[in-house]
Amino acid sequence: MQLNSSGLQALVAGAGKGIGRDTVKALHALGAGVIAVSRTNTDLVSLSKECPGIETVCVDLGDWEATEQALGNVGPVDLQVNNVAMLLKQPFLEATKEVFDRTFNVNLRSMIQVSQIVAQGMIHQGVPGSIVSVSSMVAHVSFPNLAVYSCTKGTMTILTKVIAAELGPYKIRVNSVNPKVVPTVMSQKVLTDSELARKLKERHPLQKFAEMEDVVNSILFLLSDRSAPTSGSGILVDAWYLAS
Repeated sequence: MQLNSSGLQALVAGAGKGIGRDTVKALHALGAGVIAVSRTNTDLVSLSKECPGIETVCVDLGDWEATEQALGNVGPVDLQVNNVAMLLKQPFLEATKEVFDRTFNVNLRSMIQVSQIVAQGMIHQGVPGSIVSVSSMVAHVSFPNLAVYSCTKGTMTILTKVIAAELGPYKIRVNSVNPKVVPTVMSQKVLTDSELARKLKERHPLQKFAEMEDVVNSILFLLSDRSAPTSGSGILVDAWYLAS
C-alpha cells in the first residue's frame, strides 16, 4: 500500500517514544510536515536529528493550561494522532485518587483537548481531516491490576465514536487503533510478569505479539484517503487475540 502525505501537516501527540515516535518517522518519510509533541525534551531533540525539518513542542499534555498555551495557536493541521499514555499498575482495591486523576488527565483528557484544538482549526480552515487515537486491547478484555488504565482506554474507544458522529458533518474522520502488547517501554511494565507474558503469547493463535510496525501501518491507513469511508471505528491490532 503506497501512501503519500506530501503537502499535509500532521500533529503527533505523545511523539517521544514507542508508537508515537515511529509514527512521526513514518509520516516524515511519506512527505508530511510533522509537529511532534512530547513532555520529554531529550526525546524531541533526538527525534529531530532523525527527522530533520519536523517541528517540536515540549509540553506535559496532562496539564490543561500548559497544553492550551503550547498548542492553542498551532496552525492548520490535516492529520492528528493521539498517542499520549501512562500506565501505573495497581490492583483495583488499592487504586488511589492520585493515580486515577493523573492517568485520566494524561490518557483521556489530553485526547479530548488536543482533538478539540485540531478539529476547531480544521473547521475554521474548511478542510477535511483525520484523527486517530491509540487505544488498547484492554478496552475490550480485562487485565489484572490495570483497572484505571483500562477505564481510560475503554472510554477512549467509545469517545472515538461520539466524536466521529459530531465531526462527520465537517468531513473530519475519527478512528482508533487498539493494539495488544507491542514492544514499547510502557508495555514492559505489563510483561515484567514472565508467567503472564507466556500465557498471553500462548493464547495468540499466531503465537506472537504484534510488532510496532503493524500498529503504525494501521495508523497510516486510517489517516490516509485509503480509509475514506471509515469513521468511528477501531482497528484491532491483536494478532487474532480476541478471536481466541
